Amino acid sequence: MNSIKTIKRRSAVSVFMAVQKALFFRELGMKLSVGRLGFFWLFFEPFAQVFFFILIRVEITKHNGNQANFDYAIFMAIGFVAFNMFKTILNSSKGAFQANKGLLNYKQVKPIDTILARVLLQLFVTTCILLIFIFIGFILNYDIKPQNLLMVIIGYLWLLIFSFGIGLLVGVGNSFFESIGKTVNILSFGLLIFSAVFYPLIKLPIIAQKILLYNPLVHFMEMIHSSYISTLDDRFVDYSYMFLWTIIPLFMGLWLYTKLQKKIISQ
Repeated sequence: MNSIKTIKRRSAVSVFMAVQKALFFRELGMKLSVGRLGFFWLFFEPFAQVFFFILIRVEITKHNGNQANFDYAIFMAIGFVAFNMFKTILNSSKGAFQANKGLLNYKQVKPIDTILARVLLQLFVTTCILLIFIFIGFILNYDIKPQNLLMVIIGYLWLLIFSFGIGLLVGVGNSFFESIGKTVNILSFGLLIFSAVFYPLIKLPIIAQKILLYNPLVHFMEMIHSSYISTLDDRFVDYSYMFLWTIIPLFMGLWLYTKLQKKIISQ
């Protein structure tokens, strides 16, 4: 009696998970294979950047005599890691489709999968960096216990979704207009300065506070900082404003993506 082998069709979810796993390890491998110091730059570059800005802040404090009522190293570390996550996702998303163009010939791989894989990679890297910061803080006897750990996690995950929405919108736009990617490069440094990454908003004049609060990143930074540090509060955080800035770019990006997906693949 001949046995008939049946081929089980994988579900859409299992195909998606397999694609994401393959893309994730592909992106991670590419990051680690950039020169002999690929691993170093992936995880330790943020430490050098934070240390540099801490030195600048210490010098400023020496000259103006202002003393903060919180540990400035912790404040800067959690703020910079959060902003760096946003910036990296934004910068990597704008070229995700073009960098993985060869893989788009496989029908299982969708253009949006390439951005999702880069977002997941950055979530992994950010988590590792935060854990290393916490470990170093513990060794150096810093008070690293967050005021509200749940809200800190929510803040980072919310920022991740916000970053994905903006990144998808930029990725789709940059596929047809390269000037969008160039504009993002120019804006990145300005956002670092004007996003309350290295200073609490309460220390600024009222007019400056009102102007900076138009920047949604300021609300994310204030949320994360106030959730981690007990002497700060979220009085400036407008959660409705954050929700609108998360949901509108996300739906716009998804709508444009569904309309232009075939053109993205055929380019």
